[in-house]
Amino acid sequence: MYEASGKKMLNMLIYDVLQEHSDAEHSISQQGILQILKDEYGVVCDRRSVRNNIDCLIEYGYDIETEGGYRLMSRTFDEGELQLLINSVVFSKFLTKAQARKLIGKLINEGSRYFSPSFTHLRNITNLQRSENKQVLINMDLIDKAIEQKKKISFLYNSYGTDRRMHPRRKEPFLYNPYQIVMSNGCFYLVGNYDKYDTVSHFRIDKMTSMTVLDDPRKDPKEVIGMEHGLNLPQHMAEHIYMLSGPSVTVLLRMRQSDMDVLVDWFGRDVQIMEQYPDGQMDVRLRCNEEAMEYWALQYGKRVTVLEPRELRAKLRADIEEMRTRYQEDTDEDQ
Repeated sequence: MYEASGKKMLNMLIYDVLQEHSDAEHSISQQGILQILKDEYGVVCDRRSVRNNIDCLIEYGYDIETEGGYRLMSRTFDEGELQLLINSVVFSKFLTKAQARKLIGKLINEGSRYFSPSFTHLRNITNLQRSENKQVLINMDLIDKAIEQKKKISFLYNSYGTDRRMHPRRKEPFLYNPYQIVMSNGCFYLVGNYDKYDTVSHFRIDKMTSMTVLDDPRKDPKEVIGMEHGLNLPQHMAEHIYMLSGPSVTVLLRMRQSDMDVLVDWFGRDVQIMEQYPDGQMDVRLRCNEEAMEYWALQYGKRVTVLEPRELRAKLRADIEEMRTRYQEDTDEDQ
């Protein structure tokens, strides 16, 4: 397929050969390049042509070493970066198994033939929990388009049934104003505004189907409560740790100083340490979505005490009392 025009694009064919058959640790000879050009591309040339075209590639800025053979010293992604990207795909549960395998194959092809990614954990890729929604990547493209063009979108939103399949929550599509794609807890969410309300809301992209970009312009973010001055993404993510909708409140916590890692992992480094006590406790002030803080405080209930607001303390007392009642009741298994 390259025979007629091969010599006109010889420099790029040689670059392809170097990219696949060499790296910083492995070189390829002139003869090796000539043979591959002939066998794989149907292009016949001489040593001088190879040398001249490689010199041109070097002049263009390509990092090619010519001592002791030819080797491409740098490429778009080094091996560590490729392994990182591959690992990210492996554990991206919003992708289907087929989509993950296809992306991994493309990433592997970005390395040389000597690139050998660690596949120890990849062998279990079929056993990882994955989305069944094949429209995820299409949804991402449509959302990007809608955000760029400042258009509304419509979609069906789904939940899993006891048959372990996704089903629409309702027949009517959601009409939505999209503003930002974010990732939280391994899932992609769309931050925006459900058109019938004036507050910020979040929808998981892997649970969206039948998406359409509408001709209608989206709602101005300034009309949405909490976005009057734009979306402060770091603050928004710190306050919405479970991507639940609803208002944020100022919370005062008492916890151990040794649990600072937990605090930073969830809320970032901008939390306020109000007081540190000799017994190793500390008081911390932060802002968080109220419902999310309720769940978080229950999750870390043995290590964290909510001091304020009083309304949240009351909710937690009710939650704890309900759980105590459930676990106190005798069951057939207990008898």
